Amino acid sequence: MLTDFLLASLHHLLLFGLVAMLALQSALLSRPIDAAVMKRLAGIDRGYGLTAVLLLLAGGARLFFGVKGSAYYLGNPWFHAKIGVFVLVAALSLWPTLAFLRWRLQLRADAAWLPAPAQVARLRTLVRIELALVAVILVLAAAMARHGGLSL
Repeated sequence: MLTDFLLASLHHLLLFGLVAMLALQSALLSRPIDAAVMKRLAGIDRGYGLTAVLLLLAGGARLFFGVKGSAYYLGNPWFHAKIGVFVLVAALSLWPTLAFLRWRLQLRADAAWLPAPAQVARLRTLVRIELALVAVILVLAAAMARHGGLSL
């Protein structure tokens, strides 16, 4: 029981961290972008990626070492939907990650360079879509925990 509690707690804390980093990215992309903001965005994005990997590992540990067991999750359609949306968020997050890397390279080549406002707006929209999809993951998690309460 203690292992299950600790894994669930870690899983939830990592999810809150993921949401916080997406919110920070959204906020930073809502203000004028300069070299300092680009550096912060890149750092937050690294933290976001690390948190996402740790979240996936904690979820995997819950799958195999949690009280409910893998059969509960693997036979649960809401679990599959949740994982599918998580993969979608991960795929969408590649776009900002690659943009932040390009920005840093461009900035090294030209210290006065700034990204186009339209590009910043696209990234801000994409990060907000990621946030909305994380909210969908939370709803799917609630449905998953009640496995028999709702059916697809």
